[in-house]
Parts: sequence; structure tokens; C-alpha cells
Amino acid sequence: MDGKKVAILLEDFVEDVEFVYPFYRFKEEGYTVDVLAPRVGEFKGKKGLIFHSSHRVDPENADRYTAVFIPGGYAPDRFRRDKETIEFIRQMYLKDKIVAAICHGPWALISAGIVKGKRITGFFSIKDDIQNAGAVYTGKPVEVDGNIITATDPKAMPEMMKILTSILREKA
Repeated sequence: MDGKKVAILLEDFVEDVEFVYPFYRFKEEGYTVDVLAPRVGEFKGKKGLIFHSSHRVDPENADRYTAVFIPGGYAPDRFRRDKETIEFIRQMYLKDKIVAAICHGPWALISAGIVKGKRITGFFSIKDDIQNAGAVYTGKPVEVDGNIITATDPKAMPEMMKILTSILREKA
């Protein structure tokens, strides 16, 4: 296992800034960043940027990563439709890896079945979904509960990334 490797999930209509910001922050911290998607190829962001995945999502590869970052936008609705992506998230959680999600990203955590009894935040419009999945919706900009880190929206990203990179340094 490479302790300096993180995964960022990608699908069409990802919130551009929620993909770009963590991608470069992880690189600044010295991490290798693999961009995982249901297929290797080109994806269009919600605001029109073009992104490329470097690897297909494979749950068998969860041991290779220290963390997975799940950006928001409309992409999480697509993540939920892909069994491999959802199983990858579940495996990361079960292996006590960091699972981070922002904005609508907690939808994927719900589909992975890992939020029950957890303190979770996310974009206010998915509050009911979070609560109906058995989690406690806090509405705080950033929430940490065990190995799950969640945030509300792009405004929370500086705080989220500061906390996330600090936790990753401690785990190293």
C-alpha cells in the first residue's frame, strides 16, 4: 500500500471547484492522486470544465488508498447508480480509510450504507435524505465522525481541506 495515495471520484456534472480544489491540495501535500470513475475517459464538469479519469473504480483496490474524496454537484447522483463506486466507498470505510464527501457527496455515503448513527453534514437540500438514512444532520460547515469527513458546500472547502490534510498527516 502506498500511504501517500488518495482517490478522487469523478463523474459527469461534478461541481468543478469541488474536484479541482482537493485535487491540487492533495498534490501540494505530496500525495499521488488517482482520479477514479466508472470508466477511464473524459468527463464534463457542471460549469463546463473537462476532467479525465486515470483509473476505473475497483473495490478490490481500496487498500491502495489512504483516503477517498467525493465531490458534489450532480455527480453523486451518478455515483449512486454504479455498484463498483458504491462498493469502493464501503470498502474504504470498512478498512478505516478516510472517506470525505462535500455538498451532495453524502448521497453516495448513504447508498454505501455507512451513515447510520453518524454525525453528517452536507448541502441543506439533502438534509432529509441524510436523516432518513439514520444519520444526525448537523448543518455545520464541516463535520468529522470517525473516518468520515463531510462538508456543506464550496465555502467550507478551506476548513474541510485543512482538517482533512491534518488527519491524513496524523495517520501517516
